[in-house]
Amino acid sequence: MQSTATTSEQYLSELPEDRISGVTELRNVVVENLPKGFEETMSYGMITYVVPHSIYPNGYHSNPKQALPFISIASQKNLISLHHMGIYADDNLLEWFESEYPKYTSTKLDMGKGCIRFKKVNQIPFILIGELVSKISVEDWIKTYESKFKK
Repeated sequence: MQSTATTSEQYLSELPEDRISGVTELRNVVVENLPKGFEETMSYGMITYVVPHSIYPNGYHSNPKQALPFISIASQKNLISLHHMGIYADDNLLEWFESEYPKYTSTKLDMGKGCIRFKKVNQIPFILIGELVSKISVEDWIKTYESKFKK
């Protein structure tokens, strides 16, 4: 079931006990490593980091009233997921992430397009996620987004 929380704090407070620490730590890693300009919001029932309208007034192409999404964190039925639009849009970043992943964890990478899935909290490579999050500035994300998605 998709969360109806309106703040990240409310979202975290509604998580099952076994997910709170993992999602909280993942959120902290994102917040500590995210370049300036991104803003934390709730979107699609997930904690989401966006380029706010004050920086990118055009918003998201499929719904311009929404700010431009970049990263989301979700606790789903059987896993924790990190949605990263940068690895979906940038083949070089995706290749870097796939090559680095085995250096940080012994588990197989479970991923689809821009969604990285973790079945157990102890399998989340927090240091690698921090590096991934830090690699794209707001300006770089806007350029990539406009070249890949905006028509």
